[in-house]
Amino acid sequence: MAEHMQASENVPLIQVDNVHKSFLMGKEAVQALRGVSLDVMHGEVVCLMGPSGSGKTTLLNIIGGLEEPSRGHVLVGGENVVSLSEDRLSELRLTKMGFVFQNYNLLANFTARENVEVPMALVGVSRRERHRRSERLLESVGLADRAKHYPSELSGGQQQRVAIARALANDPPILIGDEITGELDSNTGFEVMEIVARLNQEQGTTVVYVTHDPRMAKFAGRVIQLRDGLISEDNGLRA
Repeated sequence: MAEHMQASENVPLIQVDNVHKSFLMGKEAVQALRGVSLDVMHGEVVCLMGPSGSGKTTLLNIIGGLEEPSRGHVLVGGENVVSLSEDRLSELRLTKMGFVFQNYNLLANFTARENVEVPMALVGVSRRERHRRSERLLESVGLADRAKHYPSELSGGQQQRVAIARALANDPPILIGDEITGELDSNTGFEVMEIVARLNQEQGTTVVYVTHDPRMAKFAGRVIQLRDGLISEDNGLRA
């Protein structure tokens, strides 16, 4: 498995420093982020909340290296993701950060097990090890008996569990989730978030996720509210 980033009680795993992001809409520049700074420590579960257009998903994407800030820096495990080459950034996303999205993004022609194995194949894990690890991961999310099923044969909640297992395939220290319960009913959403919380507790995975649902925010140890591209409240802010 990929080695976890060296943990330290005093050094943040994720450092966001004065990040700005603007988009062009026609001829007008729209400010999505207006100078956001925050630190996330190893093992934290952090929830980003805010109204539509507040910048929460943009911030999540910048932390994950999916978007570039207009200004500012983002360090993940001490590496400035803003200045990395595309190859190194791809490697970082593949081995250090697992991504789970609202719409699952599973490959329709792959079974659950094959979907989980994709990230491992991309980093050269042997077939035997891929099978062993995918079975363990599917068992950890309660889907050991669905390994050979295709996404169309799974419920929404089961598909999201497969997506979580896939996100953890290369043993990343960080799990990033964007509205991962948004397509699910409340009970299934709670079940999915309970899995995420258990992974954090048992494996120390650092979790940063976006939700609009206050009930899902309760799984976080820290909730950050954004409004108009700025942090308006952070219940875990350190002095």
